[in-house]
Amino acid sequence: MLRTLYMSIAATAFATLPLCAFTQIETPGVTAPLTPAQILRNYPGDALTGSAVDEPVLLGSVGGMSVRVVKLAEGLSHPDGLVFLPGENTMLVTERPGRLRVIRDGVLDPVPVSGLPAINNVGLGGLHDIVLHPDFETNQRLYISYTKDREPQTGTTLAVFRARFAEGQLTEVEDILVAQAWESPLGTYGGRMVFGPDEMLYISVGDRDGTTRNEVSSARPQAQNLDSHIGKILRVRDDGSIPADNPFVNTPDALDEIYSYGHRNVYGMAWDPATGDMWASEFGPAGGDEINLIIPGHNYGWPLVSLGRHYFGSYVSDQPWYRDGMDNPMFFWNPPFNPENMFFYTGDKFPRLNGSLMVAGAGSKKIAQMIIDGDFITQGDTMLNELNVRFRDIRQGPDGYIYVLTEGRLRGPKDTDGMLLRLEPPSAAVAAASAEGLSLPEALGKQQIDRSCTACHGIDLIVAEPRTPDEWSQVVSTMIGKGMRLTDEEYNSVMSYLSEHLATQ
Repeated sequence: MLRTLYMSIAATAFATLPLCAFTQIETPGVTAPLTPAQILRNYPGDALTGSAVDEPVLLGSVGGMSVRVVKLAEGLSHPDGLVFLPGENTMLVTERPGRLRVIRDGVLDPVPVSGLPAINNVGLGGLHDIVLHPDFETNQRLYISYTKDREPQTGTTLAVFRARFAEGQLTEVEDILVAQAWESPLGTYGGRMVFGPDEMLYISVGDRDGTTRNEVSSARPQAQNLDSHIGKILRVRDDGSIPADNPFVNTPDALDEIYSYGHRNVYGMAWDPATGDMWASEFGPAGGDEINLIIPGHNYGWPLVSLGRHYFGSYVSDQPWYRDGMDNPMFFWNPPFNPENMFFYTGDKFPRLNGSLMVAGAGSKKIAQMIIDGDFITQGDTMLNELNVRFRDIRQGPDGYIYVLTEGRLRGPKDTDGMLLRLEPPSAAVAAASAEGLSLPEALGKQQIDRSCTACHGIDLIVAEPRTPDEWSQVVSTMIGKGMRLTDEEYNSVMSYLSEHLATQ
C-alpha cells in the first residue's frame, strides 16, 4: 500500500511539471556527437602533477585535535575507491581513468593490475568503487563499478563486475549488473558500493545528467521513475540476482533491483554499527548536499524536492523542503560540502572521534565529523582544509588509522597529483593515553570546563544532567562543531573530568 502511494504521489507531482520536460531533448553523446568544446572540458590539455604532502605534517583540526598526515602513495590519477586486503599490508586503489593499483607495504606498484574490461573514461566516467566479497579470504572475489560504453553514440551507463584477484591480476571477470541508466557520457555515475550486514551488495546509481546547465533534461526526471535505475540505490545478491525481499519486486513495471529512489548522486553509504541503520551522503547540484537515513522503498525527492539550485542559477524545485510521501534529509549543508564517501569510526587511535560518522568533502576540501543522536545530526569538528585537495574516499584501516584518497581537480585523465594519505594521532604515546582514558587532576579538568564550556552555557547547565561517557563525548563534539576549540590535552582533561565525576555508567 505504501509503495503504491509513493508512486501515485510521484506521478501527481510530475503532472505539474511543464510539458517541455517531456519533449525531445538534445542529449550530448546520445542524440548528437560530443562537440569539441565538450571534449576539451572533459579532457583538459594540461595536467596536474605533484604532491600536496611530502614529509609527514602535523595539522590541527578546527576543533583543536592534532592530526599527523603521512603520505603513503603519490602519482595517482583521480583515485576513487580503496580496499584493504585481509591478512597482509596491501591495499587496492581504483583510478578513474581506468587503472587498478596495488599499494604494498606503503609502496605503489608501478604496474597496474591486468584483466580490466573495456572502460569509457570521458568526463567523470571510468573506474569507480571497489569492495571485497564478505568471504574474500576464501573465494578471492572482488567487485568494481565502472562506466560501460555502447556504440555508436547511444550513451554510457554504470556497470558492476566481479572477478577473482590473485597474484596481481584479475580473472573470471563478469558483469553482474548493467544499470538501466544509459545516458550522456557527460553525466555523473555514482557507483559507490558497500556490502550490508545482510551480505547483500548495495550500489548507488547517479543522476546521469549530461545537461546540468539546461532547464530540461532527459535524465533528471528518471530519478522518480521506477522503470529506470537513474538516481537510485540498488540491492542485489553477490551474483547480481534479486533478493526476494527487495521493496519493489511485486510492483508492476518497477525494476526489481531498486532499494530506494529519488536520489541525485549518492557517493557515500555506511551502516551505523551501533544501530544497524543505513546512512547515505548525497551530492546536490549548486547546494542541497544531504545526509539521508535510508529506508527500503522510500523516495528521497530528487528532483521534485531539493534545497539546491541548477548550475544556471534557478531553483531546482518550487517546493524545496517537503512533499507528502518523500523523505526530508536528516542533515543538509549550507554552504555546500560536496560529500563523498563516509564511515563510522570505531578505532582506538582517535578516541574523540569514536562513534562519529566521518565524511570526506570534495569541493569543500575538508573532512567532517558528524555526530548522530537518534535521528538528529550535527556537524562536529572539521579538518585538513589546509591541504587544498579534494577528498574522494575515506576509510578506517584494520589498524584503526584513517586513510583518505585525494585529487586536485574534478576532471583530467592525465592528472597524477592524487595521493593516498594516512591520518594518525601525533604520537603513539598520546594515542595510548587517550584510549586508556587516563585520569587527570580534577582541578585541571574543572578549570578547562570553566574556560571552554561556560562562555555559552554556564557550568550549572552543563552539569545539571548526568550522562554516560559516550553521551558526554557527543556533547563535547557538538560544542566543538559550534566553535569551541580544544587541543588534544585539553579535550582529554575535560573528558576525564566528566567521565570520572559527572557520568552515569
